This record gives sequence, C-alpha cells and structure tokens, in this order.
Amino acid sequence: MPIYLDYNAGAPLRPEAAESISRFVAAAAGNPSSVHRAGQRARRMLELARSQVAAIIRADARQIVFTSGGTESNNLAIFGAVTAAMRRRKIVSSGIEHSSILTPLVELERRGFEVVRVASDPDGRVDPERVLDAIGSSRDTAIVTLGLVNSEVGTIQDLAPLAPACRDAGAIFHIDAAQAVGRISVDVNALGCDLMTISGHKLGAPAGIGALYVRDSARFAPTILGGPQEAGMRAGTPNLLGAIALGASAEAVMHSMTVESVRVGTLAAALLVRLREAIPGLRLNGPPTGRIPNTLNLTFPGVLGESMLIALDLADVEVSMGSACAAGAVEPSHVLLAMGRGHADARSSLRISLGWNTTAWEIDAVASIIPNVWRRVAAAEPVAEAAPR
Repeated sequence: MPIYLDYNAGAPLRPEAAESISRFVAAAAGNPSSVHRAGQRARRMLELARSQVAAIIRADARQIVFTSGGTESNNLAIFGAVTAAMRRRKIVSSGIEHSSILTPLVELERRGFEVVRVASDPDGRVDPERVLDAIGSSRDTAIVTLGLVNSEVGTIQDLAPLAPACRDAGAIFHIDAAQAVGRISVDVNALGCDLMTISGHKLGAPAGIGALYVRDSARFAPTILGGPQEAGMRAGTPNLLGAIALGASAEAVMHSMTVESVRVGTLAAALLVRLREAIPGLRLNGPPTGRIPNTLNLTFPGVLGESMLIALDLADVEVSMGSACAAGAVEPSHVLLAMGRGHADARSSLRISLGWNTTAWEIDAVASIIPNVWRRVAAAEPVAEAAPR
C-alpha cells in the first residue's frame, strides 16, 4: 500500500463522511427546495450539515453558504465583494496566496482594479503592519483577501489585527481558511472577518464541496444567479451529498482536533529530525514555530524536486511539490520564490503533509525510504541540473 503524505492537497475520505454518504443513499432524499416530505427530509439533512460546518469555525448556521469547494468560495468572496463595493477599485492581498485568489486578482487587474500584493518575509509571514499601510486611510479598498495558513509551507498568519482597520476603511475582510480549519482553532468572531473559505476535501470530505462563511453585515453580491437557494447567495440546487459528508467530517474533526494536532505534530517533528540526520544540507522552508504541525516543506540538496517526486512515487511514497503543473512542465513554487528562495532551491523542494490517517509505522518507514531515494537520485542527477533552465 502506498504511503500517502499529501494531506494539504486533499485528505482521504474519513469514515464518518463515508458513513454519512451511505445513510444519504439509503434515505433516497429529494430536492431540499421541494415542499413534499422527501424534500423536507432532504432540507433537514442539509441544515444539520450547515450547523455542523458552522460549529467548527464558531459561526451561526445561517452564515454558511455551501459551494463546490475552496476555489469557488474564494472566487465567490472576491467577485462578490468587488461587485457590491461599487466604486471602490483597490484590492489588498499578498504574493503567496493560493492560485484561486491570485488568478481572480489578475483578472480584476485586467479590468482596471488596483491590486496591492504585500510581500512576505523569508518564512512566509505577511506583516500585518504592511497590510495596514496598504489599506491606508482612504476609503477606496474593496476587499482585503489573505490566507490564514499558507498551503505550501504551513505558516500561520496573524490576521486578527486587520479586522478593525478593514471596518474603519469600509473594506470587506476575506480569509481563506482552507488549510487552517481542522488543523488549528478557528473563530470567525475572534478574527473579525466578513468572509471565510472552507474546503471539504482538506477535512476528509469528498472533493467538490466547500463553504463560504458570510457575516450578516457583509456587503456581498451573488455571482451565480437563478433560484433563491443558499439564502439567495448561491443559486442552484446544493450538493446535498457533499454537504452532508462535509458536515460529518467537520464534526469528527472538531471532536478530535486537539489530540490529532499533537499526534500529527509529534510524527512530523520526528520525521524532520531523522531526515536532517540522514540528508546533509536539508532545509526546512517556513518558520520552525508558528506553522501548522502537519506540514514539512523541504529543499533537498543536489536534486530536482520532480525527480524526487517521481522516484518516491515509484517507492510508494506520495508527496507533492506544492506547485502548479502547466503543459506538463513543473514550475518553481511561486510561494518559495516570493519568500526569497532562488529558482534552483524552489525546484528542489517537496511538500510532505500528514493527516488523520497517518501512522507512526508509515513515518518510520518514510524516514528510511526518503534518504535512500535522495541518495539514489543525487547520484544519478548532477547538481548542475538543478539550476534554472
């Protein structure tokens, strides 16, 4: 059996989610918008899921809008905010965000919006003071959109100080919490955000389901029009099966998060120690503390990341480069480049991310497999090949 260590890309289906799907299939539920008994049964299942998802971020159930996933939630937040903002033409973000934030911002730039991308430090931290400076005293900012946890290096951002400034400037404050929810405690009221993105498959629900938290007072315009579903904020029949599985996953995560965080963090720390002992020059990308406990982004000296990725896959270890693939060519991570890493280091890095189903036996195994694979790849691949092409 392969050893799966790519939980930041997507977690395996949780047993609680699988059980909820089985119950859904057995119930033969109808359309939750229908008034007959089958429809009302479906509505009760949907609203239970909504309350379960709300609980994990300490929100009210009515503030949860189901979407198709983190990408749609981020797009809905950004385009919904700028549509409602009327004449406001400035957007504040950073250069280390997920592509589902960066790409919409490029499109809005093309439409004439001013996009301010705050730089991060070498550990992937975005300084709140720099964000506050970018917002400024004028009232031209439509939205501030930032990730709570960076998906590639795991850095936890300090975002709570931004809420008062956003309110004073009349700007919408959106947090992408796709990598944070279920790994650290998240409280929308403590953070003070107007919008928050949740991704289902990061929690152990199926891919294709997510949610957007919308504060009651948020200025927000729907971008999908049609029926009155999801309180008029996202038209169309919701993914009922996905929502039910997301609710079950959220409830399971909430009850086990503290213990799981310690367990997974202990395993990740032990793996890092052993890899550092076995691989001279191995580098951790991201801060030693202030990082979600499951994530190790590592630069392997003298090899290309894609070569390591393929060799590890052949050895039944599944990890990620944490970067985008375009036309079959693996590009250097934009996050690592924004953190000041050179192209060679960025192309020599892999992301290892643990999760709910990771065992001590698996970590013990990969602690031996990864150094052996690195030595084999390094011997076959001259260091010069790791330079930018």
